[in-house]
Formats: sequence, structure tokens, C-alpha cells
Amino acid sequence: MNNIRSTLATVWRIASPYFSSEDKWAGRGLLGAVISIELLLVGNDVLVNQWRNRWYTALQNKDWDTFKFETMVFCGLATVSVVLGVYQLYLNQWLQIRWRNWMTNKYLGEWLHDANHYRMQLAGDAADNPDQRMSDDVKLFVSQTLAIGVGLLSAVVTLASFVIILWGLSAALPLLLFGSDLTFPGYLVWAALVYAVFGTMLTQWIGSPLVNLDFNQQRLEADFRFNLVRVRENSEQIALLRGESAERGRLSERFGRVVGNWYGIMSRTKRLTAFTQSYAQASVIFPFVLAGPAYFVSKSIQLGVLIQIGEAFGKVQDALSFFVTAYRTMAEWRATVARLDGFENSISSAEKLAADPASIHTRPASGGDIALPQLLVKLPNGAPLVSVSHFSFRPGERTLVTGPSGAGKSTLFRAVAGIWPFGNGAIEVPRDATLMMLPQRPYLPIGSLHDAVVYPGEAAGYDAGRVREVLTAVGLPQLATRLEEEAHWNRMLSLGEQQRLGIARALLHTPQFLFLDEATASLDEPSEAALYQLIAAKLPDTTVVSIGHRSTLDAFHQRNIALVRDGERFAVRDAVKVAAS
Repeated sequence: MNNIRSTLATVWRIASPYFSSEDKWAGRGLLGAVISIELLLVGNDVLVNQWRNRWYTALQNKDWDTFKFETMVFCGLATVSVVLGVYQLYLNQWLQIRWRNWMTNKYLGEWLHDANHYRMQLAGDAADNPDQRMSDDVKLFVSQTLAIGVGLLSAVVTLASFVIILWGLSAALPLLLFGSDLTFPGYLVWAALVYAVFGTMLTQWIGSPLVNLDFNQQRLEADFRFNLVRVRENSEQIALLRGESAERGRLSERFGRVVGNWYGIMSRTKRLTAFTQSYAQASVIFPFVLAGPAYFVSKSIQLGVLIQIGEAFGKVQDALSFFVTAYRTMAEWRATVARLDGFENSISSAEKLAADPASIHTRPASGGDIALPQLLVKLPNGAPLVSVSHFSFRPGERTLVTGPSGAGKSTLFRAVAGIWPFGNGAIEVPRDATLMMLPQRPYLPIGSLHDAVVYPGEAAGYDAGRVREVLTAVGLPQLATRLEEEAHWNRMLSLGEQQRLGIARALLHTPQFLFLDEATASLDEPSEAALYQLIAAKLPDTTVVSIGHRSTLDAFHQRNIALVRDGERFAVRDAVKVAAS
């Protein structure tokens, strides 16, 4: 019971924001229409149930006139049922896509807000494969929540409607057992209740393991798909290392987990299906077994009443057995709810990590420097990495950062960028300052070359002629004529060409502070020197901070700082000053 309450509370927390959002009136209107149509369909079923009594009685009595009239009545009821069913489906699908669109945009906004996606990875949270959460899981949540919610409402209304009918029919005929007439008010209703409770209890006992099995199946499928994508993304390195056999083994192992869990689902589903199908088949004949003696022995009812009893009993039994028939869907739904709940909790944890006053935080600077008055950068496990005291990156100054591998140079850059929360202290950044970080491997989105170069800006905001000019300046004249070509540029271009594109991006955006994290390391020294000279010429007012290991970089920087071992951590120390180039 506690699990059910917890699941329902989670569903309400995930679902309710849409119906209070800017799209609330459309959502509420569509939901109201779907519910109203469902109620009309139940009412139509009641009329059809009463019609069956009259029609089959006419057949038994060979009443031709009544038969013709009731046949016309059925045509009207059938037409109403078809029209209502078609529009309910249409409006349901319309609600689904609007709801899904809102939830997807909400999750995208929260996931991509203020580097949450990055902090979620750093924290090692349980929300694996966010792509699946925002695509498959959102789609399933919306469709299954509507299906189960509308189905449950239909079951309740159907139960209320047909219990009245069945109770009245029970009073019209005696219960014949072993040749004796017994008076048992509403015995058909009580029989349906006992039958449904028995079925529900057995279904829960047989099918309960499906919840965890379905949850694991979604997780394992996503893990297998993610690793397939990784192989595709790193196909060159795998081919160069002749790693196909190793990758095949890893992928086969992951797919083996998918298969193993699927076998568990198969086994449990086989048992559940065997019971539910047997249960459904028995429910067809069960009411006739109860009411049959009154028709055949005492002859107290006509054929139409017997048929009406059978259908009414079936409706009541179906309503009471809603959880039996919908159990597999509900098991999948609960797994989907758990995955979305985990995703929301991971986003919340990432936001709390950034807002934690004990972590590294950014605040406006009083001057034009990026100041690090007292900063301790830690690893995610809490181990100290880099300590900085009374240090600043001064405007217009070019600074080279050196130190051994693993000293935390790149992590210090991440902290300055505001995406590394682990540690304590403050980083003071001038208000409205523009910072750009260029890593060793720049990110180039799939699309046109124009889009890739000006990222994260919009292509429309950068003149094509200016972009061509910058591409030529950084040594990529062969790409200047391909701005509208769409491709996967990270695969098509060498790392050196990608680094040239990164410099081109910086020249176009003209940031106030430019951080180069070995952003030219794949180029030869003359090409690297040419690019640094280009930066100095084109961005004379930009503060440039570089991470590098080549001694030739000293000539292009006015200040040299080093990360040196200081006990368990590294500390920032000013090295010798060099002449500006």
C-alpha cells in the first residue's frame, strides 16, 4: 500500500505541473473532453445492454416488428459509439502530443540549465541515459498515464452503472442451488465481486516481479544502445587499435544482460498471461452458470434477460478486474514513473550542488580582474586538488599555466567557468564579462559548417563573408566555400583542423576572457605560433589564459604561472616573467 501511495504521489508531482502551465487551458480542455466522451461511452454501453434484452427477447418470441425496430435502434447506438470512439482517440492523441511537448521542453530546459547536465555526470547520479528519459520515458509516461487514468475512471463509472442493473436483475430471479430456491439479495453482484477480488490477488502475486524486470529492461536496453553509439563515435580509434574483437565482446556482454532479463520477463509474463487468459475465458461462462437454472429449470426469465445478465455481469466483472487486465501496462508504467522520478531527483541534486553555499560559487567582481581570493578545488570524492590564494587574471594580460599532468589545470579552468562545484571559496568575475573556454577537442554540432563555427551563436547573427574571412585567417581556406554544407564535422576534420575552427570561433565571438586548454596542442609549432600571433592581432583587448606544455608558448605570454605540489594538493605559484611578444 505504501508503494502505491508513493507511486501515485510521484505521478501527481510529475503530471500536475502541465495542467498548471501556460498550456493549462488547452490541456484541461482536452482532458475534460476525453473524460466526457468516456462517460458518454459508458452511458451508451448501458443503453446497448438494455437493447440486448429487448432484441434477444424479440428473437425468442419471433416478434418481427420489434426485431426491425430494435435493429434500427442498434444502428443509432452503434453510430454514436463509433463517432465517440473516433473523437476520443483523436483528442487523446492531441492531448498526448501537447503534454509530451511541454514535458520534453521542461526537462530539456532543466537538464541544460546552468551546466546541470555536466554536474549530473560528475555526481555519478543514477539517471543513466538522459536521452531515453526525455524521449521514450516521457512518451510512455504520457500515453500510459492517460490510458490507465481514463481506464480506471471508466471502470469506476461502469461499475456504478452496471451494479445497479445487475442488482435489479438479481432480484428478478431466484438463485437455484441443488434444486432449492435461495433468497440472496444481489447475489450476482457479490459473485462478481468475489470473482474479481480472487483474480486481482492472484494477479498481484504472479505479476509483481514484472515491475523490477521492466525497470531493468529499460535500463539495460538504454545501456546497450548508448554503448553502440560510443562505438560509432569512436570508430576510428577502435579501427586503429584493432579493437573490434574487444568491442564485440563488450557489446555482446551488455546485450547478454538484455537477453537474460528478457527471459525473466518472458517467464513471468507466461505465468501471468496463462492466468489472466484463463480468468477471462471463465468469466464468459460464469454468469450463465449462475443464471442458467432460472432460464432452463424454473423458466422464470427469457433469453433476453439471460443475455443481459451475461453482459452486465461481464461489465461489472471487467470493472472490478481492471487491475487484472491492465497489470502488465501498470507494471511498465510504474517502471517509467520510477525512471522519470530518478531523472528529476538527479536534476534537483545537481541544482542543489551548484547552490550549496559550501561549494565553489561565483560572485560579481568589484574590478575588471577575475579574482580568486581564497579557493580550494576538490575532486568529486572530496580529495583536495588545487589551492589558490590572492590570485587574479588581469585584464588584457596573457597568462600561461603550466604544471604536471593531473595537477588540476583543466579543473581550475572548469571552476573559473562556473561548472565545477566541488571545493569551497569564491571566484569573482566582472559583471557581464564574456568568457570563452576552448578545450583540446572543440565541440562541433552536427549541421552546417556555418552553424558549427559560430556555435553557440546563431548563424543568422554572423555574416557569411566575415566567417569565410576568419576561416581563411586561421589556415582553413578550403572550408571557406563549404559554409552551407551539413556534416558530422568532428568526424570529417582532423583534430588540428578542429582546433583551428575553435580559434576561428573565438575570433568571431571576441570574448573578454579567452581560456585555451591545450587548444592548439595538435598543431605543429609554426602553426601554433601563427595562431597565437593572430589572436594577439585580432583580439588585442582580450585576456588570454593558456594551458600548455611547450616551452615555445612562453614567447606569446606576459605571465607564467605554475601548479606545484604542496602536500596533498597543488598550489598556484607565479613563475618567471617573460617578455611580451
